[in-house]
Amino acid sequence: MKKIAITVIVSLVLGLLAGCTGTTVIYQENCGCETCPVQGGAPVPTETEPQVVTEGEQKLGLAIVGSAADSKDGEVSFDVTVVAVTVDGDGVITACQVDSLGSKVAFDTEGNITTDLTAPIATKNELGDSYGMVAYGGAKHEWYQQAGALSQYAVGKTVEELKNGAIDETGYAPEGTDLASTATIYLGGYVSAIEKAVANATAVGSQAGDSLKLAITAKADSSSSATAEKDGTAQLDVDATALTVRDDVITGCVIDSLQAKVNFNVQGGITSDLTAPMSTKNELGEQYGMVAWGGAKYEWNQQAANFANYVTGKTAQEVAGIAVTEGKPAEADLAATVTIAIGGFQALIAKALS
Repeated sequence: MKKIAITVIVSLVLGLLAGCTGTTVIYQENCGCETCPVQGGAPVPTETEPQVVTEGEQKLGLAIVGSAADSKDGEVSFDVTVVAVTVDGDGVITACQVDSLGSKVAFDTEGNITTDLTAPIATKNELGDSYGMVAYGGAKHEWYQQAGALSQYAVGKTVEELKNGAIDETGYAPEGTDLASTATIYLGGYVSAIEKAVANATAVGSQAGDSLKLAITAKADSSSSATAEKDGTAQLDVDATALTVRDDVITGCVIDSLQAKVNFNVQGGITSDLTAPMSTKNELGEQYGMVAWGGAKYEWNQQAANFANYVTGKTAQEVAGIAVTEGKPAEADLAATVTIAIGGFQALIAKALS
């Protein structure tokens, strides 16, 4: 399997194949990536007319927002917020889920990583009470409770109504409001992530009354220590799916992925621009480079959308039972438009529906 050569100036993230901002990654053999580009696939589809939301239909949106701005020499600190929403034809949020995760990759003054890269990375909602805001921070409510209060507050509002009511000029819930009685954390970033999820929302088959599901997986095991010849890399891979479900059947699906990379030298000093924005694979679109550099017929965002469309109308068991050959789809209909390995996609959907 091959890995892409691509330069993206505007981002520290290029998905599972990309390099750091302003650098070129050499196309190489045996990268071991689950979703590296491969030859083949169906022709790239032409642009279609914008989707129209019909009566009773809901748009489904997903946003992944990442930052490494709090990093310092000797430690890269990743912070990622993920939001799923459904939105009606009037732009009113009908369901919302907010989650977040943090991950740190530490390294010594010789550029050797000291963090256990095999340790599981849980989201704050998954951590629940063990996140420790109550036990160790003196808060009255745990993070998942505060995020849940914001998610509930967002329902029934447009983005503008949310922004005008959920936060004041400081980014916190206005004093004396019901939201402030539960959500005492800084909300500005989460509100912005909800706004982004709404902006990303598209009509994929979700209907009013469907249940909204969100699943996230994260790992840092692709990180590498620095050498005299090459900077080290702290790398966090985050995959997420937003699903709508009715009677155990998927009615809508969106998948996206973020690969955050920060480089450091053999002295343990960070060499990447920590202020550069991070883009997801869907946001990168053709800049991800599977077509231009990998010889694929479909870009990653197109393949993810094709897979999401394929599993719509299926149950969790049916998705788990999709036949694969060497990790890639074996079923002709799916293999015609999805030529990357799909195990990660299947695992995400299984987690969302568990």
